[in-house]
Amino acid sequence: MIARVAVWEPMPTDDRQWVIDAAKTVPGVLGAYHLVDPGTGNGLSITFLEDRVDVGAIRDAITEKAAEIGWHDDPRPAPKSEVIYRVLGSG
Repeated sequence: MIARVAVWEPMPTDDRQWVIDAAKTVPGVLGAYHLVDPGTGNGLSITFLEDRVDVGAIRDAITEKAAEIGWHDDPRPAPKSEVIYRVLGSG
């Protein structure tokens, strides 16, 4: 299993469920979470994936949904960073 972690400074303030729903249309996406620090507004997006999943396919699905709903019609922040991790254990 792998995990994609994106750091947001700040996390967009819109309802972010559409991003999770778009990501989950890609086979092999196991789950996704958005976390926000209420004090700073910064956040993390964490997606868990089977090893064989193409992270680019997830980006494509999210980009397509963003265009469909007009998300980029207003200026929005982009993630400050994105890292792919190998998951060593889970509980």
